[in-house]
Amino acid sequence: MTETAGTGALPVEGVPAARVLDEIRALRAGDRPTHGGRLFAYVYDPGVAGLDELAQAAYAESAHVNGLDPTAFPSLLAMENALVGAAARLLGGGPGTSAPDVVGSVTSGGTESLILAVKAARDARPDLAEPRIVVPVSGHAAFAKAAHYLRVALDPVPVDPVTLRPAVADVAAAIRPETVLVVASAPSYAHGVIDPVAEIAAVAAAAGVRCHVDACFGGWALPWLRRLGAPVPPFDFAVPGVTSISVDLHKYAYAPKGVSVLLHRDPGLRATQFFAYADWPGYTMVNPVIASTRSGGPIAAAYATLRHLGEDGYLRLAAVTRDAVAGLADAVRAVDGLRLLAEPESTVVCFTADDPALDLFVLVDELTARGWHTQPQLAYAGLPASVHLTVTAAVAPRVAEFGPALAEAAAAARAAGPVVLPPELLALAGSLTPEALTPDLIAGLAAGLGLGAGAAPDRMAAVNTLLQAAPVRLRERLLVEFVGLLQRPTW
Repeated sequence: MTETAGTGALPVEGVPAARVLDEIRALRAGDRPTHGGRLFAYVYDPGVAGLDELAQAAYAESAHVNGLDPTAFPSLLAMENALVGAAARLLGGGPGTSAPDVVGSVTSGGTESLILAVKAARDARPDLAEPRIVVPVSGHAAFAKAAHYLRVALDPVPVDPVTLRPAVADVAAAIRPETVLVVASAPSYAHGVIDPVAEIAAVAAAAGVRCHVDACFGGWALPWLRRLGAPVPPFDFAVPGVTSISVDLHKYAYAPKGVSVLLHRDPGLRATQFFAYADWPGYTMVNPVIASTRSGGPIAAAYATLRHLGEDGYLRLAAVTRDAVAGLADAVRAVDGLRLLAEPESTVVCFTADDPALDLFVLVDELTARGWHTQPQLAYAGLPASVHLTVTAAVAPRVAEFGPALAEAAAAARAAGPVVLPPELLALAGSLTPEALTPDLIAGLAAGLGLGAGAAPDRMAAVNTLLQAAPVRLRERLLVEFVGLLQRPTW
């Protein structure tokens, strides 16, 4: 009998369109909910009726347009320029400002924007054999990824355990003659706090070094929060010494993934972001971003989203989000044993537990079992383990439900008690080196934690407890191996 269906992506005979869509919907049924305000990470839902349909229609109009050659598809060039202009104007640049010549590019996401910011800074200093970047430890991990990919040394700067910000004196001390870029976050992803951007930019400028502000996560929301009266400190191109800024449109601009914007104060700073190559018999390649071929779909969807929401829409969504943040923070304060790791100043609620009987990783599992999906963060360099809530406008209608759910989950976590791993397993995690991991050892660890090929356990507290006990380098290797178990081909 001829195969026409099954789980394989390439059947012998094609499957009818309606059936293929049914299969995708069935697979999606096991995902976290992308709408409804119960997922506090990964997705950004404004809760605006009709916005998804508009973005999808705009995406379809330009899905097959190729951003490789802007002269062939001027529609995409026009939309990209409009998005860059909107981001620049929102972030203190453009005509009539102290940064009138801001230019930029649309990228696939924050990680690409940050890699390109590092590349531009590195390539502007070809005289340096060993370029370096200075990044607070609260800076996004994508900077470490950029350093790894681009062979740039990473100089981390600690953050204060109370303020969760780097000391400007420490940033200044970390700058060397080989430093090509200094980084500040507005806000940081983990805790949602804004670094002292003006002071960091000043010490970078005094050293003759570029300063990049990573506003990928919540930078689009900050200007609207400021308009609503929030005490948002200077962080954008209004700050002298800020040479580049990145901001994701697929976060608080509520565009579909993946669209980010990387801005430079002037064209000269952007020049080294480009890659051009003519030493081959094909077309001369010139790319402003990492990808060559780029679908116009995400750019068109972002353009449609910004045009439809407008300034009044973003201001309204920021007000709703601000109120949701306040309500969630109150819910945390109301539970004995929990405390906010930082007073919210953007769109993040981050909390920890002071009660040893209340295991945060078990609490996360208990919240998940009740339909609330949060993000656990492991302890790091004196900072306690914490729970991260990314708050979007769609969360607002759910805030009243979250407080009782959090209290109930905390009570259940106390009743269950902390995760207790076998002492020998904890000792192994604390003493192993990444090089000592063997396939058999990895398989045994995975099996003991409920990890199997293509499947993760329903509860992750034991996994997180083991990772917490492991040194950083071993933790990284274990995660690589565990995720590798999940990503296996289906035949």
